[in-house]
Amino acid sequence: MEYESVIGLEVHVQLRTRSKMFCGCAADYQIADTNTRVCPVCMAMPGVLPVVNKRAVEYTIAAGLALNCSISELTNFDRKNYGYPDLMKGYQISQMDLPIALGGYMDLLDTERVPGGHRVGITRIHLEEDVARLTHVGTGAGGYSLMDINRAGVPLMECVSEPDIRTSAQAEAYILELQSTMRYLGISTANMEEGSFRCDANVSIRPKGATELGRRVEVKNMNRVRAVVRAIDHEIERQIEMAEKGEFLPQETRGWDDEKGITNSQRSKEDANDYRYFPEPDLPPIYLERAWIEEIKAGLPELANSRRSRFTDEYRLSPYDVDLLTAMRATADYFEDVVKTRDYSGEKLQAFAKEIANWVGSEMARLVNADGNPDAVITDSKVAPAQFADLVELFQSRTINNNAAKQVLAEMFASGRDAGEIVDEKGLRKVDDAGALDPVIDKVIADNGAAIDDYLSGKETAAKFLVGQVMKATRGTADANVALELIQEKIASLAKS
Repeated sequence: MEYESVIGLEVHVQLRTRSKMFCGCAADYQIADTNTRVCPVCMAMPGVLPVVNKRAVEYTIAAGLALNCSISELTNFDRKNYGYPDLMKGYQISQMDLPIALGGYMDLLDTERVPGGHRVGITRIHLEEDVARLTHVGTGAGGYSLMDINRAGVPLMECVSEPDIRTSAQAEAYILELQSTMRYLGISTANMEEGSFRCDANVSIRPKGATELGRRVEVKNMNRVRAVVRAIDHEIERQIEMAEKGEFLPQETRGWDDEKGITNSQRSKEDANDYRYFPEPDLPPIYLERAWIEEIKAGLPELANSRRSRFTDEYRLSPYDVDLLTAMRATADYFEDVVKTRDYSGEKLQAFAKEIANWVGSEMARLVNADGNPDAVITDSKVAPAQFADLVELFQSRTINNNAAKQVLAEMFASGRDAGEIVDEKGLRKVDDAGALDPVIDKVIADNGAAIDDYLSGKETAAKFLVGQVMKATRGTADANVALELIQEKIASLAKS
């Protein structure tokens, strides 16, 4: 029998608010000393009252709008009751009946990963609080666990997809696009490795052509995008193998073991009624004013998918360049800021944009990331967009060559000075005048007799060596093509004489 997989993803996104979801404690738990971002609300002391973080609600509305959801004008919080050591009060404040956003979708573009494109429905987006962090030390009778309460109460937004995903490749594309959206909105770092973006996958199989959903397995403990792909592929294979053997597939939660490449059973899968949801008595319902929602909508940035399409159409950039430029909002913003410093159109605009893309994606990216700061972005550099455009034009016009342009950009990046000023100060303008190059080439030929003999014996690489000596003597300012022609002419004359 032929089977198809049915996949839905539940993604928890930590929001970049300054304070926690229901109290005034700072939300910077990753850099704080253990158990220093705590208060009676975080610690679930008797008699304390939570207060909703307005910025977290705003961010969730923005995410819902970006993902084409309807925003509820009435929302409320519920208690999700379950017992686990990292949940001190025995329940989590979450949303069940009236989430903030409902019924959206994400369009995955036509790529090698998703041929023909694909639409994934968004069931709901809701807010809740994160739990504390457990660290397990040792195993067996001597083992113990430590709890850091700093993370407890950090705003957590959950985005639940419809079971519209059919392959692990589609799941990967969905996760990457969701990460990009969160980063473009500026509401989360969305880094799986640091725990600010966590994905659970609900996986089931059914006979190809069937419409009923099979018994689903929820897979947890995946801390990288690649781990999600591997876990989904493994789970599909495991379920098909069980179906072909006629074995019963229980609805359960399984954990992913990245080292072994398998899933392990953790517990039977709970349904909503197992959590005994009921309205949070300490928080009243929240009415979201339509004017506020429209204000948030008006402030949304252009997202990566839209920019990819526009960069392709407007600038005729390759898929590689487009992906590189739109991966981060700051990079895309900087690229367009540089382009807009010139009033070009048509082919001239496209050639200019292509050259900017080349330099932004290579040398500028290298300089930005040179100090190893993961939060470094191109818009923080000292090189203003107009200055960058000047450099690109100097290179496009071949006033300076590639090596010189790299030197100039490095100096601009360090000092913020103008390209033209640096070029003149260092004497980097390209030398393509035969008269100026003649004495340099004569000396190179006189000093490298062995290379001349090699060239005359048919070794073409000897000419490249000689050009390299000319470039060295002129500090990289010589026109390599002109130098090569002059070298070949002079060697030919020597051979005749």
